[in-house]
Amino acid sequence: MTIDHIGIAVKSLEIAIPLYEKMLGTSCYKTEEVASEGVLTAFFKLGDSKIELLQSTTEQGVIARFIEKKGEGMHHIAYAVSDLPAEMTRMKNEGFELLNAEPKRGADNKWVCFMHPKGTQGVLTELCQEIDQH
Repeated sequence: MTIDHIGIAVKSLEIAIPLYEKMLGTSCYKTEEVASEGVLTAFFKLGDSKIELLQSTTEQGVIARFIEKKGEGMHHIAYAVSDLPAEMTRMKNEGFELLNAEPKRGADNKWVCFMHPKGTQGVLTELCQEIDQH
């Protein structure tokens, strides 16, 4: 496992992207909508890891609800794995609660699965695997 990215909930990508470009000293290399999750994303590469900014596309979206409850800030940490279904089985067998029973398509060409924060000391945890393009 390696850290793939850290997700940060923001109210506005229009405001957040320039701020993070100044702070990180690098440009946003990609924006993407994940309609199934109700989010717009923006990515920044930092060495082998990334920062993902997340803006809700609806007032009832998961990111909008997160910001309403906790404010803007760190939303999740994502770990890259080489075999997502096997890792999901391992986590389930270790007693972690998975928020999706099957891998689902996420941003940045990834299959993803989220683990409930109540079992990970309050940190929403994402497992992700690159989608094979062959």
